[in-house]
Amino acid sequence: MSHPPTDLIDWERQRAFLAVLREGSLSGAARVLGAAQPTVRRRVEDLERQMGVALFTRSPSGLTPTALARELGGHVEAMASAAAAFARAASAEAGSAAGAVRITASEVVGVEVLPPMLAALQADYPGLVIELGLNNRSEDLLRREADIAIRMTRPLQDALVARRIGAIPLGFHGHARLLDAWGRPDTLDAARALPLIGYETETIGVRAVKAMGLDLNREDFAFRTDSDLAQLAAIRAGVGVGICQVALAARDPMLERVLPDFTFDLETFVVTHEDLREVRRVRLVFDALVEGLSAYARGG
Repeated sequence: MSHPPTDLIDWERQRAFLAVLREGSLSGAARVLGAAQPTVRRRVEDLERQMGVALFTRSPSGLTPTALARELGGHVEAMASAAAAFARAASAEAGSAAGAVRITASEVVGVEVLPPMLAALQADYPGLVIELGLNNRSEDLLRREADIAIRMTRPLQDALVARRIGAIPLGFHGHARLLDAWGRPDTLDAARALPLIGYETETIGVRAVKAMGLDLNREDFAFRTDSDLAQLAAIRAGVGVGICQVALAARDPMLERVLPDFTFDLETFVVTHEDLREVRRVRLVFDALVEGLSAYARGG
């Protein structure tokens, strides 16, 4: 089957296709794009006519992507990342302390740790525009999905520059009210009698913690969620005992450390692409994050 050259396909149609692919519906895509639903439908249908293939199957439950749509999705994702990177690069000259910088970080780090650092940075450089992507998936710096990443593993790609900022300690914590009611265990076996907070799905990170000696499984948890933010909120609310960063727990006088011998360290790195090191706004943000996270890791 012959397809049109990619340079002949309108980018707005591709954006509409990608939004539907991500959201699973025309209404969701319209909200993301800030466009009318009929406009999104027309753009997708125009793209399908131009390519001569169906990209989605219609059903009462929504739009289901075809195998070809899923294959094309990766290419359009790369184009969207490149377009966003282009816009960030064009937002200011390389030697300027202004313009857009995109950071990617985990939910907990992005919500609980970074805001004071970013506030101080933007107070010093009010021309900076910060874009913050929160997820536990590492956005691809090589594809310029982000300019700077905060990661818990050292990157292996030669084109990436990483600064180790130290190990962030994690431990078991519980609300004083909960511990008053249930007791303060001194062994992991004793802690099993308390309501425990943990995961729904065993991830690579969970397996790494279990390899350090944490003999707990999904069935042991009275409250289960794969969201680190939800786990932290549950600990603070007194739902149960769970694992969180020691420095975060120390901010709440009602949270107590439980089983202090059980400590898990998160090796943390600030990473960027080597081509961005000489872009002043990226260097300013990179250095500020290294300094701020290093102090945080030390408990400062």
